[in-house]
Amino acid sequence: MPDMMNILDLTLKPGAAPFSTGLRAGEILGLAGLDGHGQEVFLRRLAGLERSAGGLEMQGRAINAARDAERNGVVYVPRDRRSTGIFPGLSILDNFAIATAGRDRRGVFISTRARRARYDRWKERLKIVAPSPEAPITALSGGNQQKVLLARALARDPKVLLLNDPTRGVDVATRHVLYDLFRDLAAEGMALVILSSEIEEILVLCDRVLVFRDHAMAAEMSGAAMQTGSVIAAMFGRAA
Repeated sequence: MPDMMNILDLTLKPGAAPFSTGLRAGEILGLAGLDGHGQEVFLRRLAGLERSAGGLEMQGRAINAARDAERNGVVYVPRDRRSTGIFPGLSILDNFAIATAGRDRRGVFISTRARRARYDRWKERLKIVAPSPEAPITALSGGNQQKVLLARALARDPKVLLLNDPTRGVDVATRHVLYDLFRDLAAEGMALVILSSEIEEILVLCDRVLVFRDHAMAAEMSGAAMQTGSVIAAMFGRAA
């Protein structure tokens, strides 16, 4: 199966080694590395939020900016939901629908019923525990706020979902709901790229892992090669 996204001679920082890789439909790709070693820059580059030397193509179409990523079905979910994710002054429903408001338009009006129906579908699938959708999003637990952010992203029908530490600060039950969701989305053909600060999470979830060091790809592993010791060794520039 050909790659749906191609990364060609990408250089994340002047002087760093270029690297190339790809991303297939239905794949869960993990990103690992010590903080500040380039994995977050890489994830944001896939979203068109960073600039770099080298090429990034989605089924033959270049991604150089966020608008290119959006047109090609690439959706990014940020790490810090409080400062860059949720809109604390808005309701749960408005937080969910803010990126897809046009889908609820009926003529010149917005259909509250259509918006609510879309929200209810994702609420059920993500097992969001929430009061009335008109309640402020700040009334939710951190885990349920994260689920609303994911519902917002998934309502955009992404082909590629980019997740920046998606289980950070959530409880164990929410974590397992998200794991099941990510596996189901991959089985349906979506490609997911997950940056996680927890190596075990990557090993449990991902088909392949890229390990970053000094803003370059230090190792690429899949299958039986994906072991905790091997990932840590690559992070520190040591042989496994």
